Amino acid sequence: MRFDGKVAVVTGGASGIGLAAASGLAQAGARVYIADINAENGRVAAGQSSGPGQVTFVRTDVTSEQSVAELVGTVHASDASVDILVNAAGWSKVERFTDTSPELWRRLIDLNYVGTLNVTRAFLAQLTAHPAGKIVNVASDAGRVGSGGEAVYSGAKGAVIAFTKALARETARYATNVNCVCPGPTDTPLLASIPEKQREALMRAIPFRRFGKPSEVADAILFFASNRADYVTGQVLSVSGGLTMAD
Repeated sequence: MRFDGKVAVVTGGASGIGLAAASGLAQAGARVYIADINAENGRVAAGQSSGPGQVTFVRTDVTSEQSVAELVGTVHASDASVDILVNAAGWSKVERFTDTSPELWRRLIDLNYVGTLNVTRAFLAQLTAHPAGKIVNVASDAGRVGSGGEAVYSGAKGAVIAFTKALARETARYATNVNCVCPGPTDTPLLASIPEKQREALMRAIPFRRFGKPSEVADAILFFASNRADYVTGQVLSVSGGLTMAD
């Protein structure tokens, strides 16, 4: 798959799955903007990128409309339009629902769902202005089948899945593709924050008996972002080593 001449924005692109997606797009020729709140990791990611595509880091808080507007302004200063949007920013905290607070609920919902709404709306006019604009939302299999200790996170990611399907219907008239990738347990900093016993239990439950690699999830993202997916929209793809096998 090649992305020569394409402009892509990847939220959450400073680490984990977002970084793998941004790197894959750049290696395939795209000009990539990494939008992430972690300035240190973002600058390192942009500096270490390899391949023919240029990578630019823009510090962005996806939960802030003003910050997202500044991201749009930065992109517009160099590029007239965006061809690909990957909404990969996300975060979770493993905790029983009865032990969580409304403050944590708002943080989880804002980052995992509202952030996707903010960034998508900000770039949607550009993506629908020309044929074959691509939006790829990164949700989670927690949003398909639920995850113990992540009730609010599961709900937020379920909302991303439903939003993907609804937006795909609205944008089909513009030949804009909107799809969703749902990772299972993946070897990212987020997974590393989970207690060891829970990680061991997760691995035993995965038919492949290993965690996913960020690059393996990125492969699915790149497929949806490519012209090979021009006739695919409103779809949800699990990349989980067979853990969920959801319908």
